[in-house]
Amino acid sequence: MILTYEKRNIEIALEQKKSIHVPPHLHEAIEMIFVTEGSVELGVGQELFHLEKGDFGIVFPNAIHHYQVFGFDENKAIYLFAKPTLFASYYEELQNCCPKIPVITKENLSPDIEYVINQLVKQKEYNGTLAKAYVQIILAHVFEDMEIITRDSALTGDIIYNAVEYVAKNFREEISLEKMAFDLCVSKYVLSRMFAKTFHSNFKQYVNGIRLSYAQAILQDSKESITNIALDCGFESQRTFNRVFKERYKMTPREFRNRNQDIKR
Repeated sequence: MILTYEKRNIEIALEQKKSIHVPPHLHEAIEMIFVTEGSVELGVGQELFHLEKGDFGIVFPNAIHHYQVFGFDENKAIYLFAKPTLFASYYEELQNCCPKIPVITKENLSPDIEYVINQLVKQKEYNGTLAKAYVQIILAHVFEDMEIITRDSALTGDIIYNAVEYVAKNFREEISLEKMAFDLCVSKYVLSRMFAKTFHSNFKQYVNGIRLSYAQAILQDSKESITNIALDCGFESQRTFNRVFKERYKMTPREFRNRNQDIKR
C-alpha cells in the first residue's frame, strides 16, 4: 500500500491473496474479508479482532483499519471492496454508522455470505449487475446479524484522521512528532499516546511503515536506484533505509527487488 488514504476506481473488486501486515489506512470503499487459510488480526480504530479460517469481517467506509499477521503458517483471505454509492438503500448508514464488533465467526456466519463470496470468486468475467446483487445480499446480513452503532459513539475523535492524513501527505519529507503536533495544534504527548493505543506503534515506527510500503511498490515497478528510492521515501540515507527495510522484511531492498524480478520472469 503506497498511501495511507487509498482511493479505488473500480466499483467492486475482489482479491484472493496472502494476508500480510498492512499499516493503518482508510478509504471510501466498503472492505470485507473472508479468511480461507490460517488467521489474521483486523484492527479497527483502537480495537484488534482475531479472525480464523471461515470467519468474516467488514470495515465501513472511511474507518481507519489495519491488518496484522503473526506466526509462520499459511495465511490467506479473500478481500472484497465495494463503493458505498452503489447501495442507495444503505448509503446513509454506511457513512454514519459502523458495526460494534466488525467480525462474524464461522459458527455464526450465514451460509448465504460464504455462498455469495464463492460465487464472486468463480466469476470468469466481471458482471457488474450480478456482483452488485451479491454484495447487497452480504450487506443485508451485515445489518441483520451485526449490532450497528453510530460512528460518534465508536470513534475517538478527528485527531486520528488528522494524524493519518498528515503522515500520508508528509512522509516523504523530514517530519517529527514535535513538528506534527505543532502543525495540528495538539500536544505531542497526546499524539504519542494516540499512536501507541490506536496504531500499536510509536510515531517513528508508524512513519517508517508507511515509507517502507511506498518503497516496496517502487522497488517492484521501477528501475530507480536504491539510493534515490531511499531518499524519495523520506529516509535520511540509504544505510538507514537498508537497516529498517531488513528489520521489517528480513531481506535487503536489493534482495527484495531481485526476488520480485525472478517471480515476474
